[in-house]
Amino acid sequence: MSLRGDGKIAVVTGASSGIGQASAIELAKAGFTLAIGARRTERLEATAAEIERVSGVAPFVHSLDVTSVESSQTFVDAVMDHFGGVHVLLNNAGLALGSTYIENADSEDDWQTMMDTNVIGLLRMTRLLIPKLLESGGGHIVNLGSIAGRDAYAGGAGYCASKFAVRAITDTLRQELLGKPIHVTTIDPGMVETEFSIVRNYGDEVKAKDIYAGMEPLTAADIADLVVFSVTRPWHVNIDAIIVKPLAQAGAGKVARRQPE
Repeated sequence: MSLRGDGKIAVVTGASSGIGQASAIELAKAGFTLAIGARRTERLEATAAEIERVSGVAPFVHSLDVTSVESSQTFVDAVMDHFGGVHVLLNNAGLALGSTYIENADSEDDWQTMMDTNVIGLLRMTRLLIPKLLESGGGHIVNLGSIAGRDAYAGGAGYCASKFAVRAITDTLRQELLGKPIHVTTIDPGMVETEFSIVRNYGDEVKAKDIYAGMEPLTAADIADLVVFSVTRPWHVNIDAIIVKPLAQAGAGKVARRQPE
C-alpha cells in the first residue's frame, strides 16, 4: 500500500498538458494539495478542473515561465503566500525542438530555448524552492529526465545535452543535500506519446504520430504513476533514478515495430 500525501503541498511545473498534467492529477488523487504552473494559463484551468473533480480540492493555479527569473520568483512567492509551505517539487517543464544535425543547424535559437527551459529553468526552480522545502520540514524533488540523458542519438544534440545536464544536476543535488531531509529522484522515460513530439516537430501532427507507428509507447499516465510512487515511499527510502521504456523500445532508436498489415 502506497503512502498518501495527506494534504502535503506539491508543486508541478509545466502542468498544462502531458506528463505534468497527468502527474498533478495523480498526485491529487494520492492526497497531495497541488500548486500548478505553466505558461498556458488557459490550459492550466482544465488541469485545475480535473484535479478538483477527482480530489474535491481546488489546486492553486498561477502562470509560470521557468525561463524567466521574475516569473519564477513571482510564482514561488505566490505559492508560499497561499500555502505557507511546500513539500514536493516536480520539475516537469521542458521541451525538445527539432532533430537537425549540428552541421545543418542554421540557428542556435532552438538550442538556447531547450537549455533555458530544460536546464536553467530546472536549476532556477530548484534553487528557489530548496529553502522552502527545508522550512517545511523536508520533502522531495523529482526531476523529469529522459533516456536521452543516458543514450545520445544523431539529431538530438541540443535535447540530449539538456537531459544529460538534468541527470548531472540530480546527482549533484543528491550529494549536496545528503544529510538534509530532502529526497531527490530523476525519472527518465523513453518514448511517451504526448504533445512532446508535436512540439518537437513544430506542430506537424502527422510527423509526430509517425514516431510511434507500429509500436505501443508509454503514456503520460504511466509516468505519473511513477512520480506518485517515488514521492510516497517510506521516509528512509530514496528512489535515486527510474529508467522506464516501452516494452518495444530497448534504447534510443532501438524500437521493434509491427509490420503493416
